[in-house]
Amino acid sequence: MLKADLHIHTEYSMDCNTPLQQVIDCCLKTGINCIAVADHGTIEGALKMQSLAPFKVIVAEEILTPHGEIMGMFLKEGIPSGLSVEQVISRIKAQDALVCMPHPFDNLGRTGLGGKILEEVVEQIDVIEVFNSRSPFPWCSTKAQAFAQKYGIPGSAGSDAHTPGEIGNAYVEMPEFNGKDDFLQALEKGKIFG
Repeated sequence: MLKADLHIHTEYSMDCNTPLQQVIDCCLKTGINCIAVADHGTIEGALKMQSLAPFKVIVAEEILTPHGEIMGMFLKEGIPSGLSVEQVISRIKAQDALVCMPHPFDNLGRTGLGGKILEEVVEQIDVIEVFNSRSPFPWCSTKAQAFAQKYGIPGSAGSDAHTPGEIGNAYVEMPEFNGKDDFLQALEKGKIFG
């Protein structure tokens, strides 16, 4: 079984200064053996992490749109911030990657997309982050879980770590997987902790 923290930042994010090796060390210490590196506006750190980490690393990116953030998972190239929600989704799909909605209902000083926009693009959402350990209110997770269940979308969890001590504060215990399609099936069988 994997202990997957599916939302981690590194020194490649403008708001984080955790070196890649420190992320690896923290993961090994906490038993996290799968991560999605989702730096803001770049996949450079995630690509480098793939070659360094002794565990599974998903190349992801948090992309800022005028309405909030979208996470691309299993990306091959970065996507610039500032594009519309539709353009970002289109660019993720063009790479045969997954569209994940991080902290979707978390709008207090953060950048969740919110219900109205989620409803408009629901057909194109592959994953919903139903638990983010940085979300200040439990109702954010409750709403995300209800949305994911309503539409049959697999739910993920992540620490959204911007400091080493946060790594592993939320994770999904899930079966091993190979590639993005396998990942979605494994995620459906996962159990969230945090």
